[in-house]
Amino acid sequence: MAWLQIDFQSNSLCGNTRLDVFLPAETPPMLPPRPAGSLWKTVYLLHGFSGDSTHWLLNSNIQELSQRCDLAFVMLSGSNSFYLDGASSAARYSTFIKEAVDFTRRVLPLSRERGDTTIAGLSMGGYGAVYNGLRWHETFGHIIALSSAFVLDQVDTATDEPNFLGLNRAYFLQTFGEHENIMLSDRNPAILAAKLMSEETEPIDLYMACGTEDFLLAPNRDVKKSLEETGFLFTYEEGPGTHDWAFWTPYLSRGLDRIGWLKPPPPSIFG
Repeated sequence: MAWLQIDFQSNSLCGNTRLDVFLPAETPPMLPPRPAGSLWKTVYLLHGFSGDSTHWLLNSNIQELSQRCDLAFVMLSGSNSFYLDGASSAARYSTFIKEAVDFTRRVLPLSRERGDTTIAGLSMGGYGAVYNGLRWHETFGHIIALSSAFVLDQVDTATDEPNFLGLNRAYFLQTFGEHENIMLSDRNPAILAAKLMSEETEPIDLYMACGTEDFLLAPNRDVKKSLEETGFLFTYEEGPGTHDWAFWTPYLSRGLDRIGWLKPPPPSIFG
């Protein structure tokens, strides 16, 4: 197992940024040896609001999954941007995701195949995974979105008084942009999905999951309904749980299992 911390100059952010990467340095014992020169399938992970690239590393089991499943995990930092391109030329976080994929593919032995590349995220990162997976559909073959923060309605309903996360109307306007009807913009996943269908692009595999006690359950159900109305094919699951790692960790594995990337744990050496 190798854990890499990479600082690189991002043109999209006009400055240095950090990536955390897990690579399975050795082939797990339950898997056949990797052919010389083979490239890793890769999961790009997006954190939630107020997080950074270390949150997946510190709170989930991705180190185990990387080794066990022979996968590379790349963790990005997206500030509190919802992984959208902001008005500032130094805050193009959606473009940064594509830039980070291109950069890591140049410097690490990662597969360039669309079907070998997944974008995944939780909460704010769940929204970012859906938005950027659909936007950069030629790069990503799979999307895993957990407890996604589909909060576009806040653009119209937020007040000048901060909510329980400390966010007010100015934040939502700055993040999502002023729009006469934001739900008709490409910030809305259903609008993006319908656009891809009209262009007859290659299908992308979308998996969404949310806990039944999560405060974001209602907006996730709303997006599910909107996507169904477009005819876009995807998988949606609910299960017991709230907005925490006890839900996100197993459902990341469920998402990987769906695309055939999850491998069973090795047998115990103690019998």
